[in-house]
Amino acid sequence: MNPQDLKQIMSSGLLSFPLTDFDANGDFNAKGYAARLEWLAPYGAKALFAAGGTGEFFSLTGSEYAEVIKTAVQTCRGKVPIIAGAGGPTRFAIECAQEAERQGAHGILLLPHYLTEASQEGLINHVEQVCKSVKFGVIVYNRSVSKFTPESLAILAERCPNLIGFKDGVGDIERMSAIFMKMGDRFSYLGGLPTAEVYAAAYKALGTPVYSSAVFNFIPKTAMQFYEAVRTDDMATQHHLLREFFHPLLNIRNRKQGYAVSMIKAGARIVGHDAGPVRAPLSELAPHECDELAALIAKLGPQ
Repeated sequence: MNPQDLKQIMSSGLLSFPLTDFDANGDFNAKGYAARLEWLAPYGAKALFAAGGTGEFFSLTGSEYAEVIKTAVQTCRGKVPIIAGAGGPTRFAIECAQEAERQGAHGILLLPHYLTEASQEGLINHVEQVCKSVKFGVIVYNRSVSKFTPESLAILAERCPNLIGFKDGVGDIERMSAIFMKMGDRFSYLGGLPTAEVYAAAYKALGTPVYSSAVFNFIPKTAMQFYEAVRTDDMATQHHLLREFFHPLLNIRNRKQGYAVSMIKAGARIVGHDAGPVRAPLSELAPHECDELAALIAKLGPQ
């Protein structure tokens, strides 16, 4: 798949980040991960992001990363495209990107670099090095310490033909509008805020109709139903699900840092697709919080 093919895929539809399965000892569980992908693939997501944020990329070793991407590509071949997460320090991000390309992934989502803040010049250099290390498509994730100006993106677009996507996890509407006005259709634009459904209608109005759904990991039918409501401007369905499910879900998610991932693993466990524990430094939901989540899921009916 060439970069423009990936860009076309990113232009419509729902995306999702499968959880990464760990066993009781916290080791990667390839069999469980393959079964998860086989369960999710038929529901209709346009692409799946292996080893992304919800997939705990930040906790994987280099060898585990290779196994995760290999398992995802082999399991989903001919069913749904696989985009690999990549990130961290520039040289490690390059190693991840090249490994993903070797394993047959269709592109990468370039996650934030590391703790230290960086100048726009430094961010440009980082992204450019990663893009030039591979031939397939790259989507840059605007989040945390990796926040790009429209001017920086214009420079990168000129230098890096395979940089085809921009995913926003910040929620700065003014900045997002400025980027879209400057870059137009040079990029595919993805909504990437935690629990992206809450922001989906607003982002669609900004020219960003595509988003990634974490809840697809445990309520895939409802996740697709909500996306279709956004696509067709069915505000009645959107408001019903926002009121009855998504906003109550935020009440759980916002109680602790890291619950945006822990909550998704708890949800998968509740619906019978246990992905094992989260890795430190994340913490598990408390038992009463799992009960609250289970009650919300039950209201949605069979998936």
